[in-house]
Amino acid sequence: MENELMTIKILLPFRIFAKIINVKRVVAETGEGSFGILPQRLDCVAALVPGIFTYETEAEGVQYLAIDEGILVKAGPEVLVSVRNAIGGADLGKLRESVEKDFVELDENERKVRSVMAKLESGFIYNLEKFSKE
Repeated sequence: MENELMTIKILLPFRIFAKIINVKRVVAETGEGSFGILPQRLDCVAALVPGIFTYETEAEGVQYLAIDEGILVKAGPEVLVSVRNAIGGADLGKLRESVEKDFVELDENERKVRSVMAKLESGFIYNLEKFSKE
């Protein structure tokens, strides 16, 4: 049986970031650690954390992308990676810095915004409830 190579699609909320063909292997980071995917691996789904996404093609060799949190789905030879943000085209050191600086910092800001929104929502509900009793 001939080894079939994989195709990766990196999906962002507003566009397709990249479509990579003839992929020999993939390494992704989850909350439990890194794991690898080869073409013969059974289908799987994984929640991704901000980190470095590695893949190897026959033509370009090993390539690196900085990705934000998201999800990876492997179905047959197709690997779909849906993330909030991705950065490519830089060396490994700069990508790691981007992950630590941009993505983790963004997560902290998002937590603050969600906290403020929860307070606003609860205040609105409290005032609405108070108004309806009057």
